[in-house]
Amino acid sequence: MTRIGILATGSYLPSTVLTNEEIARGAGVTDEWIVRKTGIRERRRADDQDATSDLAARAAQAALEQAGVGPQDIAYIVLATSTPDHPQPATASIVQHLIGADNAAAFDINAVCSGFVYATTVAERLLHAGGEGRYALVIGADIYSRILDYSDRKTAILFGDGAGAVLLGAVPEGCGIQETSLLTRGDQYRLISVPAGGSRMPITEAALETGAQYFRMDGRGVRSFVQENLPKALDELLQRAGVRHEDVKHFVPHQANGVMLGEVWPDLGLPEAKMHLTLSSYGNTGSASVPVTLDIAHRRGEFADGDTVLMAGFGGGMTVGAVLARWAPTAYSRYAEPALAAVGS
Repeated sequence: MTRIGILATGSYLPSTVLTNEEIARGAGVTDEWIVRKTGIRERRRADDQDATSDLAARAAQAALEQAGVGPQDIAYIVLATSTPDHPQPATASIVQHLIGADNAAAFDINAVCSGFVYATTVAERLLHAGGEGRYALVIGADIYSRILDYSDRKTAILFGDGAGAVLLGAVPEGCGIQETSLLTRGDQYRLISVPAGGSRMPITEAALETGAQYFRMDGRGVRSFVQENLPKALDELLQRAGVRHEDVKHFVPHQANGVMLGEVWPDLGLPEAKMHLTLSSYGNTGSASVPVTLDIAHRRGEFADGDTVLMAGFGGGMTVGAVLARWAPTAYSRYAEPALAAVGS
């Protein structure tokens, strides 16, 4: 069976920077408090005229340009987002139109902050089923600034806007995606939610008066969920793949909270791995955080051919997803690094 892997990466981060100082007062906290609790110093905010599809299309175009692949060659577009342009149609359909990928089947996946990993898993299976010589665009994109209550210090301080993308296709033997893992604990779905806007609670004046249209999160509950489920999921994934923990060279996690990642890191047992972090500069960009971080590391030349890369997402639902890959040769060296802001780790 032909192995499927990452051929190129791309990302888009809005130019508007939102510092801790700008949101601290409304949330009743300080810059020092935000950094101490999260490791985040700033994040990006989308322009008023942009929707999730606009950010997603720019990230997708960056990946296509890096690979030298035209949009007409794309067979599938799988977009992970929990902040779609509209309840319907699928935001992926709009992205297909924006980038001119007229031959692609396009659809959305909502696994909240695990979405990119879920979407990568689905796209890999579709490419295996569809035969050789086909490509898939997997995109993670979110504009959380549109659903935040900026007086809620538990959520307002965390999130930024952005999009990341990868191009999947056939890779040389020994490279590519080795194993994936998806987990959902629906019994804990109440830990993260946007209560209003669906069939359970439509947008009404009463809903708006209570702020039910905003993102809500039980921070302590989420932390406990991650500490309980992430190490176990990664252990099982590596065991199934026949890969030792010490053979993992790179860990690219969802950029949820730097302090939380620091707390769970020792329990993951990855002694030789570098944990890649971009949250200091970009915050938690939802389903975009893994592909954005992957793209930045890739364009910096941090992945060598054959390196074992472990990507992991976790978020609402509650969900955990992971992808284990051996890095394949890419077209990175043919393209100049884009003008990205310095990333703190």
